Amino acid sequence: MLVLSRKKNESIMVGDAIEIKVIAVEGDTVRIGIEAPRDVEVHRKEVYVAIKEENKLASERKLDWSVVKNLVSPGDVEE
Repeated sequence: MLVLSRKKNESIMVGDAIEIKVIAVEGDTVRIGIEAPRDVEVHRKEVYVAIKEENKLASERKLDWSVVKNLVSPGDVEE
């Protein structure tokens, strides 16, 4: 793990397109700003972990084909 020290209004660059800037330091809390391309997802770690877990659970669920069949109207299916 790379550990860097930064003061208020100082930044860290990740590659050429992502800037992480220290906005404020208040007690034990550090506020940071992140500038990244729109196609780069940025989440707090606890949100990222929850998304990954939900995706894993969704991929493990068995699909009920009778429900899918009822959602598709007969004219939508090519035979």
